Amino acid sequence: MKEKPMKKGLVKAKTLTRDQAAELRELEALPDDQIDTGDIPEIADWSEARRGVFHQPAKQQITLRLDADVVVWFKEHATGSRGYQARINHALREYVQQHSRTVIR
Repeated sequence: MKEKPMKKGLVKAKTLTRDQAAELRELEALPDDQIDTGDIPEIADWSEARRGVFHQPAKQQITLRLDADVVVWFKEHATGSRGYQARINHALREYVQQHSRTVIR
């Protein structure tokens, strides 16, 4: 049987050693309140959290004819991490959200 190639971004899980597997079994048997999580404290402050940071909608490549002055404006206002095409996409998304009953993500 031919093995399927791994998808981009996926990493094969490393096999646990006997000691690691035994430690996990011991932890699994303990009640939650007896497990020491001092080295990984729970974060209760979500004030810096940002919603949808990892969500990336599927992109579709198209050919689009825009007025030259519009393209120039977006190119001139592009920032380091976001290019002009991303800014055009963001502007179009804002327009759609303002003129739509359902929110697009």
